[in-house]
Amino acid sequence: MSDDDNSPISARAAKQLFAGLKSAPALVLAVSGGPDSVALMWLAARWQRSLARGPRLTVVTVDHGLRPEAAREAREVKRLAAELGLPHRTLRWRGAKPKTGLPAAAREARYLLLAQAARAAGASHVVTAHTRDDQAETLLMRMLRGSGLAGLSAMAQLTERDGIALARPLLDIPKSQLIATLKRAKIAFADDPTNRDTAFTRPRLRALLPQLAAEGGDARNLARLAGRLARANAAVEVLTDGAERFLRLRDRDDAPHGPGVRSFDGTAFASLPEEVRLRLLLRAINALGHEGPAELGKVETLLSALDQALAAGSRAAANGRPVLKQTLAGALISLARGRIHIAPAPARRSQKGT
Repeated sequence: MSDDDNSPISARAAKQLFAGLKSAPALVLAVSGGPDSVALMWLAARWQRSLARGPRLTVVTVDHGLRPEAAREAREVKRLAAELGLPHRTLRWRGAKPKTGLPAAAREARYLLLAQAARAAGASHVVTAHTRDDQAETLLMRMLRGSGLAGLSAMAQLTERDGIALARPLLDIPKSQLIATLKRAKIAFADDPTNRDTAFTRPRLRALLPQLAAEGGDARNLARLAGRLARANAAVEVLTDGAERFLRLRDRDDAPHGPGVRSFDGTAFASLPEEVRLRLLLRAINALGHEGPAELGKVETLLSALDQALAAGSRAAANGRPVLKQTLAGALISLARGRIHIAPAPARRSQKGT
């Protein structure tokens, strides 16, 4: 770890971190009470005070109701926010909690509540304190789950969720530098024991990072890899955009396109690179299906079946019957007379009363 990774963040550096948010009307800061988010709040408040006219800041803490200490931590965040001259809200995740997949469910609930708070505050962005360390852990988690290029790009500096922009200005900053910043400012922060609970995947991977770092796989290099994969993913997305235009122009608007159906000439589709073909299918299925995002592995299996059917000469089916027909994620995919069609699948029959 370099000396810079242990040095406090200067006012000048903070100004650069938040520069892209200067013109926002208002921002919601997601602050749990841990070192990363407390540092985010302190840096953002100092940055706002340096501006003649900066965004309005609102601090929001989400209490998931999973730990008895969470309410006290929320009160501590409120106290510090008041000292910094910032309004604060505590939002609670109410209702029954799932017995499995708890981290993912808690994350979804947190973002939903934060988006609601942003709309209530007239904020254009929710600002989170994700760091370089979080980026490295996310890359490892997705790698172990077999994610594709898009997933391995990990987190972006700016995304959209629930109609609100999600900003991560600290994504290139190591956690150690945030802790050093708080220590210099003599600001206390909470220690969430669930961050070390090896019952969950992320803490287990976090515990492995020192060993990976000894082999050269430290957070800096892992985050750099995620950035390079993000560049490659963006390039393939541009190629896929071009492929969509190519297929439409080749059809000369004779094939059905629009909100209810996508159709590709099989020969032209087969001439495209495999990754582009895969993304074209993913886009069409996710746009027209009604059962959530399609799983990458299942779309890969579908693409293999389509490629085999096309290679076998599907145009020979003169009777017009599909030589391939299946549903995936609420979309109906078929191959007939040399054309691939994707449309919404019929709704599943209710099992009630049977």
